[in-house]
Amino acid sequence: MPSSLPGKAAEIRALLLSLIDTLPQGAALPAERELAVRWNVARMTLRRAVDELVIEELLVRRHGSGTYTARPKVAKWLGMIGFSEDIRRRGMTPGSRTLEFRREKASRPAARRLRIPVGDPVLTFTRLRLADDLPMVVEHTTVPGSYVPGLEAEDLDGSLYELLTARYGIELVSGTSKLEPVLPDAKTAGWLDIPSTQPCLASYGISFDRRERVFEYTSAVYRGDRYAFTAELRMTPTVRATAKGL
Repeated sequence: MPSSLPGKAAEIRALLLSLIDTLPQGAALPAERELAVRWNVARMTLRRAVDELVIEELLVRRHGSGTYTARPKVAKWLGMIGFSEDIRRRGMTPGSRTLEFRREKASRPAARRLRIPVGDPVLTFTRLRLADDLPMVVEHTTVPGSYVPGLEAEDLDGSLYELLTARYGIELVSGTSKLEPVLPDAKTAGWLDIPSTQPCLASYGISFDRRERVFEYTSAVYRGDRYAFTAELRMTPTVRATAKGL
């Protein structure tokens, strides 16, 4: 990204980029005072260059701790693709750890979302999703028990969608999802290994199979420092025709 910094600050930015290239992800930068002496620059000028790299998400400041090289965010596409497949496409190894698993009767809200009678059996489970062993997402999933007979906690170490297709013949064809920024509760922050003050992204959605049944309701909390959501936007024929007439 081109720099908007003037002369000396732009030069220091280049030095910072060279330094970042020599450090592993998540490594601490030398102290501001040390860098200012090393490069014979005013600390205010150094700070301006650091500020720009923080905005570009190449560096991250941690209050009371220092400045660190940032891990690149995973750009998740908003589309019908499971976590495991998405992570594999990005050259990383997906993982999953089941945190909670229980069988219960559908409450009124759960029955409404899943479009089943109140009191019908449901399975509810929480999984920690990993990429190269790094915690990425906490997923809460509820599925109708009658759709997945015999499903156990030990079956959930891999891709749920691949399991549903292979064992139960359930194929994901469509869904709806809502995104919003959140702060994680203490339990979720602990699972994700982040402070509870770190912003995250939450998604809430339902998925449909080929028989037009709702086969799952999910809510998930994504680490805000590791995820960026990307959507492909297309104009409908009606909108295109209207736009041409403007």
